[in-house]
Amino acid sequence: MPSSISFFRKVQHQPSAMKILKYLLVYRRFLLIVLTPLLLLPLPLIIKTKEAECAYTLFVVAIFWLTEALPLAVSALLPAFMFPLFGIMGSKEVASAYFKDFHLLLMGVICLATSIEKWNFHKRVALKMVMLVGVNPAWLTLGFMVSCGFLSMWLSNTSAAAMVMPIVEAVAQQITRAEAEADMLEMSCSNGSTNLALELDENIGQSENSDWKEKRKQVNGYDNDMGSTVCTIEKENEKEKEQQNLPPAETGRKSREDKHSGIFKVMCLCIAYSATIGGLTTITGTSTNLIFAEHFNTRYPGCQCINFGSWFVFSIPIAVVILLLCWVWLQWLFLGFDFKNMFKCGKKRTAREEASAKVIQDEYKKLGPMSYPEIVTFVLFILMTLLWFTRDPGFFPGWSSLFPKYKGYATDSTTALVIGLLFFVIPAKTLTKTSNGESTAFGYTPLITWKEFQSCMPWEIAILVGGGFALADGCEVSKLSAWVANKLTPLGSLPLWLVILISCLIVTSVTEVASNPATITIFLPILSPLAEAIHVNPLFILIPATLCTSFAFLLPVANPANAIVFSYGHLTVMDMVKAGLGINIIGVAVVMLAIMTWIVPLFDLYTYPSWAPNISNVTGL
Repeated sequence: MPSSISFFRKVQHQPSAMKILKYLLVYRRFLLIVLTPLLLLPLPLIIKTKEAECAYTLFVVAIFWLTEALPLAVSALLPAFMFPLFGIMGSKEVASAYFKDFHLLLMGVICLATSIEKWNFHKRVALKMVMLVGVNPAWLTLGFMVSCGFLSMWLSNTSAAAMVMPIVEAVAQQITRAEAEADMLEMSCSNGSTNLALELDENIGQSENSDWKEKRKQVNGYDNDMGSTVCTIEKENEKEKEQQNLPPAETGRKSREDKHSGIFKVMCLCIAYSATIGGLTTITGTSTNLIFAEHFNTRYPGCQCINFGSWFVFSIPIAVVILLLCWVWLQWLFLGFDFKNMFKCGKKRTAREEASAKVIQDEYKKLGPMSYPEIVTFVLFILMTLLWFTRDPGFFPGWSSLFPKYKGYATDSTTALVIGLLFFVIPAKTLTKTSNGESTAFGYTPLITWKEFQSCMPWEIAILVGGGFALADGCEVSKLSAWVANKLTPLGSLPLWLVILISCLIVTSVTEVASNPATITIFLPILSPLAEAIHVNPLFILIPATLCTSFAFLLPVANPANAIVFSYGHLTVMDMVKAGLGINIIGVAVVMLAIMTWIVPLFDLYTYPSWAPNISNVTGL
């Protein structure tokens, strides 16, 4: 009897326990926001030093960034009131850290990106590049990767993926449809059918229905047509028997259907990964590069070696090698790499290749000739790039030498703002002549408007970066960075390549679960003192870590570009994990090769520079 009573009590208490668990899950973010500051509060209360108070602020902000319990921009505002309350920095000093040269550069670049997106110039570039490469599936994939990577050099990774992915989807669907038609025609001929057109139409309809059912199964994760396990087993046995008795044409069609799935996966993943890889090549390509440049120039104002030109010179080989190896890896993983068919010249196009070429050509024809706004955008884009490269290239006097009295005053943001301002000035329409020869004037409208600019401006990233700069300043003022550097000094006994590799692996792992800007903002103030403590050129550690922060390839949630591609329903999480793990290994290996070889002479990395401080022993905490 007592046992039965206890049983009933457990049953009665089970719903309440489940309710509590449910409430905890629902309010987990709220609990994290409340409990994190409370649990860390003993740090500043027990160790009453400025270093401990700054560390408390740093830990709270870092946890909120990693968990995204609060929006990233909101978490970035915490130092604005915590530092003044702890007496680390005055409110005016903290506020000045939230708007730097970085923000002006970002605004100029977004003006260009807004105009490119508004006038569809990105679509023209992507389609033209693919047309130049050809329609062989492997080369077609490479063409999409190159075009998406090129767009990502100047636009955000998210925008580049969102622009190119609809074109890829249309091409992939047309490939499948064309091969289905060819398969049905081949089967009709082999069966001796007399009415080929009628049978082809029916079979195409059946093929499209089966494709749609298969797509639904992939999205929903189960098959709606199967009601029970017994039924499933029976159908599988029937399928196996049918496949054994299939004619050669039908067997070939089945294998090609499996290959279609691989084509969709390769094309989707190539867009997600190339959008990230392309952003490595320019300082403005990703927010992580911009954050690094501003942090480095602020911490080491005596060094003028990091600019648009120098970054491009060392990063373009890295991006090219990673892009090519990524292409090879994806081809081998999902389709197999057939060198014989890829490089066979003069080969007749298959139905798939003809379908691909037709879709791409039709899409390009829809754009028509280049419009006046597209031409102006292209000219301003070329002008901005040339001014960036020629400001202070190093191997010849740049245009900044025309102002010798104001050396160092003009930066890349100066160029970006000048060109960006022109997008608000140059009219979007020209005068047109009527049949009488008179000019007709339209209402004056610039290439972009402020409302359009605002819709493209990533204000969250701007505030996030400002919060990172405020944290970095607080660490310097409170001497926390010097204390960390002193504690990291024993790492100098390790081989330099091992220190770099460990930092790259840590950053690559964290960036899979945290946003890229948050990751680099957390690690830059840690890695800079580390380099100074072991008496190594800071660029030796900061450049690889910055590049590796972009290697968020494993999960759909790790990167917005990954999420966009995953939303099309052609990929599973395991597909992305399997492919992304290989790309992560390739990326870290190429970056390690670069930092130990061709980047060394560019910045004289084996010499400890005069612009880096000499760290002395610091006591504290």
